[in-house]
Amino acid sequence: MTLAAPLRPASPPRPSPPRPSPVRRAWRTVSPYAYITPFLGLFAAFGLFPLLYTAFVSLYRVELQAPGDMQWRGLGNYTALLGDEFFWTSLRNTFTIGVLSTVPQLVMALGLAHLLNHRLRGRTLFRTVMLLPYATSVAAATLVFAQLYGRDFGLVNHALGLVGIGPVDWQTGTVASQIAVSSIVIWRWTGYNALIYLAGMQSIPHELYEAAEMDGASRLRQFFHVTLPGLRPTIVFTVVVSTIGATQLFGEPLLFEGSVSGGISHQYQTLGLYLYEQGWGFFHLGRAAAVAWVMFLLILLVVGVNAVIVYRRTREEADR
Repeated sequence: MTLAAPLRPASPPRPSPPRPSPVRRAWRTVSPYAYITPFLGLFAAFGLFPLLYTAFVSLYRVELQAPGDMQWRGLGNYTALLGDEFFWTSLRNTFTIGVLSTVPQLVMALGLAHLLNHRLRGRTLFRTVMLLPYATSVAAATLVFAQLYGRDFGLVNHALGLVGIGPVDWQTGTVASQIAVSSIVIWRWTGYNALIYLAGMQSIPHELYEAAEMDGASRLRQFFHVTLPGLRPTIVFTVVVSTIGATQLFGEPLLFEGSVSGGISHQYQTLGLYLYEQGWGFFHLGRAAAVAWVMFLLILLVVGVNAVIVYRRTREEADR
């Protein structure tokens, strides 16, 4: 015989939560947009508006002396650029200096990051030293390098003379001047990219290295088959950022000799210097705006090409 469980008194129904007022419901809907309004306002004022206004000015003939006097030219400023030999010279110089500075810079940064990724004494000190060139002023670094590359009393020519090489005119020769400007960029940005690669290497799971070591892979094979594949997104990021920086290169070639023309024969004039020369040297604001938009389109082209390459590589790996 089983005893029936005592009946429990029924609990009173819980009162339903009060419905929020219309003002509160409206605030919940609007509040996310209110939080990002300051950013959107600053971006519209200092990012979007200058971009659109530059595109508008590039369609007019505008002189610096009379910016309010605008004459419609349509695509005339762009066609004038295509017929200007100095534009093509600056475009070619931008490409060559970009290659001379970006490729050695990223290769050296990758090697330094690989060394710092191992257990070394004073790793924190080395990582701090890596950022010192990046923290140095562009003007100070360029002026020092200009002295080092002096033709008659420069330390670089003195070192070349010790091995039997004659003095090189680093500010007049086309190839020599571009190498000199590229070396400034390499010195300033190698350590910065090395720390980015180091952060990417430390995010690679250590189990992959242990499995490769158990399979008999040497340190070199581990680097090519484990480290580089794991760093692929980081490498793409640094390539894109370095390419954008090379396209906008301005301070180093300007201060290397102190001329907006990039040397006596425009031998290292970049698109940034050409833009400055058109706008503040010749007072052609409309043409300078056209150069700015050409640079913007070049950057979009480079980013788009990198995005297509990464997408295809991802698709190929997913199909395997």
